[in-house]
Amino acid sequence: MKTHYDAIVIGAGSVGVPTTYFLAMRGYHVLCLDSYSSSGQGQNKAAIGGTRATHSDPAKIRICQKSLEIFSTWEEYHGQSIGWKKGGYCFPVYRAKEEKLLKSILPIQKKFDLNIDWVGPDKIKEIIPGINPNGLIGGTFSQDDGQVCPLLAIEAMDKAAREAGAEFKFKNEVTDLIINNNTIEGVKTRNGTYTADVIVNAAGAHAREIGYMAGLDIPVFPESHEAGISAPVRPFLGPLVVDLRPGREGKTANFYFGQNHENAVIFCYTPKVPFAGLDRGATSEFMPIIANRLVELIPRLKNLMVRRLWRGLYPMTPDGVAIVGKAPGISGLYLAVGMCGQGLMMGPGVGRELAALIDKGKPEMDKKVFDSLSPERDFYAGKVEALK
Repeated sequence: MKTHYDAIVIGAGSVGVPTTYFLAMRGYHVLCLDSYSSSGQGQNKAAIGGTRATHSDPAKIRICQKSLEIFSTWEEYHGQSIGWKKGGYCFPVYRAKEEKLLKSILPIQKKFDLNIDWVGPDKIKEIIPGINPNGLIGGTFSQDDGQVCPLLAIEAMDKAAREAGAEFKFKNEVTDLIINNNTIEGVKTRNGTYTADVIVNAAGAHAREIGYMAGLDIPVFPESHEAGISAPVRPFLGPLVVDLRPGREGKTANFYFGQNHENAVIFCYTPKVPFAGLDRGATSEFMPIIANRLVELIPRLKNLMVRRLWRGLYPMTPDGVAIVGKAPGISGLYLAVGMCGQGLMMGPGVGRELAALIDKGKPEMDKKVFDSLSPERDFYAGKVEALK
């Protein structure tokens, strides 16, 4: 049985599988390890599928632009559907506070080549048919964003990685890292020991636990978020919609929803008080709250038939920005963690940039922008991504 590889990726999720794929495409013999039974069985399958480059942080913009390029052309180049739908993202606005915020970040978004503009209420009503017109000021619309099916996307990248020579070993929980003289040498799992000169921590909600094995305290703190999906309905909604207003019920910071490639409406909200920890059990409060918010914004959704609810984990960082790059003080160890619930939309971009960093010593994108994701930055300097 082979036990030595060029690189080992810990975590077969939204970030780990693309990283495995891009390393394999660069000629690395890669092993991807996961404690689950197949790729995408952690938080990937809990994602609602939104993929946007519409952020306020330059590194996240650039990373997600890479992801969108990969997602939007995947079927063309690989012949496998991943449920890609180019419908854009729309942020409707009813209050001066959100208008000021969205207009204030437009210059940086345009500087980094986002196809986004502020539009008036009449245009918003075209983009979001049936939206409540009372008090509608306008909003932003970014046309190049979209949605994918999380399970189809990760299945496709798993397949492509294997075709490029990568190996996957599941039900293989990592129990320790092998480090000598501050250099990574391999990993220990419940099923055996594997060695490599490069190890990537892409363990999502469990990134901090893997960090402890290297003597690192990686500031990644899981929070749980609930989501749901309806039965399919007649197509009516192109973009994924984000309402930044806090809910009048006092429980929601914002909420968002869209109609996916199968015409089901998929939805989620951000709790005003985070649910910290690893609990993924459904709550009794989610459906009444999200139903009120959906119907208030788009009254025609009052008869929507809900098919399923679930909860997933957001690996959060103190500043709302991912941690990507060389681990401090440990040669050969790399981090691709703390995606703050945006692992699906960031995963392919992170994987491509990290593979370039590992292979060539520098990312493909501007290094100064990429370095804002550094594991050695000050996580408590007050910088918070406005659209996290």
